[in-house]
Amino acid sequence: MRPRLGTPGHPGWLADETDRLLAFSRAARHPAGGFAWLDAAGVPRLDAPVPLWVTCRMTHVFALGHLLGRPDCAVLVDHGVAALTGRFRDPVHGGWWATVDTDGPASRDKSAYEHAFVVLAAASATCADRPGARALLDEALEVLLGRFWDDAAGMVVERCDAGFTEVEDYRGINANMHTVEALLAAADAAGDTSLAERATRILTRAVHVLARGNQWRLPEHFRPDWSPLPDYNIDTPAHPFRPYGATVGHWLEWARLALHLRATLGEEAPDWLLPDAQGLFAAAVAEGWAVDGADGFVYTVDWHGRPVGRERMHWVVAEATAAAAALHAATAEPAYAVWYETWWDHVEAVFLDHRAGSWHHELDPANRPSAKVWEGKPDTYHAVQATLVPRLPLAPTLAAALRAGLLDAS
Repeated sequence: MRPRLGTPGHPGWLADETDRLLAFSRAARHPAGGFAWLDAAGVPRLDAPVPLWVTCRMTHVFALGHLLGRPDCAVLVDHGVAALTGRFRDPVHGGWWATVDTDGPASRDKSAYEHAFVVLAAASATCADRPGARALLDEALEVLLGRFWDDAAGMVVERCDAGFTEVEDYRGINANMHTVEALLAAADAAGDTSLAERATRILTRAVHVLARGNQWRLPEHFRPDWSPLPDYNIDTPAHPFRPYGATVGHWLEWARLALHLRATLGEEAPDWLLPDAQGLFAAAVAEGWAVDGADGFVYTVDWHGRPVGRERMHWVVAEATAAAAALHAATAEPAYAVWYETWWDHVEAVFLDHRAGSWHHELDPANRPSAKVWEGKPDTYHAVQATLVPRLPLAPTLAAALRAGLLDAS
């Protein structure tokens, strides 16, 4: 039986799950550089283009593993940094290619989403004191903030062409969410408080204006002036990155990020951060959890809170456990511990894949393995973080907290 939150055996159980995920992840090392997409059995797709976001997430995961003292993780962090300074990097215009194959870049557009993950990977590798990581972090911040940051909006734009001369009209909330995560990690790694100020601007618009102003159903898709596009992709509701409607898992992720920002800012934190995090969390429970006849979080809801995408994504329940742990740490309210245990019980029952490893990345509405939105198990970023958030303070961010020796310190 899994030890419960707050009991002496719980950190050890989480550590065992971290190690199980790291063991699965090692197969992703691509011999040509970066980290390959893993299929459902954990076999790397070496003949497929290598995605930048997967490479960055896995570099971040292995940096966390190295900071935990796990064997072989250092060489895997270095492998990721080498790919980010080598085959993924555009030596002409700067920035990083979204995918690469044996012939070079397989796609030439550049997006803020992927570049935020370059910053996160570089920040974590910097905290892990890996060679070349700090120079990579400086360069990644220069590109993210120099090419994608819209200071008038206090947000990042979505996508540019290879030369950064044309900007896509679409604006997306997801890229901004991961930019918040990246900026907070970089602020801790580089000691630059101005990065937290930018993160505050993004989070204020996304959470305190857009989500609070729409019954917590955060719009995801926007025009260049940041007016919402409520019917965007209404005909492709299962899109993996731009689905129609409101994405329940993002409410949980934004809630956790609001608490990390609150802890980072300390006495200077806006007083709305905690209640807004609680509002997002409560909405995710009310409209996302077990709302269609079975346990599990639905993927998306419409603008009346009705389920649209009913697949159960592993990353959503991972973020749910992390948000519950963060809210429990911030408030000590027992209800958050109850939800934390409920969702880890759910993970154990249907998501943990003890045969092939890692977690099933997607389940159907009856909680059976599915691949309607995602095929395979491309990374372990959300799951690994779910095993660490309960063991660390809300600030500094994960890699910086591990560097400071704060694991299980409370």
